[in-house]
Amino acid sequence: MDGTPRSSRIVCDVRAVPADLAAVDALARLELAFRRAGLVLELRHATTELCELVTLAGLESALVVEPGGQPEEREQVLGVEEERQLADPAVPELEHL
Repeated sequence: MDGTPRSSRIVCDVRAVPADLAAVDALARLELAFRRAGLVLELRHATTELCELVTLAGLESALVVEPGGQPEEREQVLGVEEERQLADPAVPELEHL
């Protein structure tokens, strides 16, 4: 604890929050609003991906994040994906330049 009274702390369960920049932006704005109101926002059960994105955005000192969420289950890749060169559709559009 950092000395902030317990009644001024708001805990937010973020286990269902997607790990994307829109979510990090929304959480940062929410934290700013809470701080201006004299409250502390604690984010609990954040996925590893969300924690890493908060760090990448340089907000680890502003957002109090408690990791502990389970990473999202990913679909298992079955078979082999074929690798090939794709045609560049932008080239014909730029030929007039």
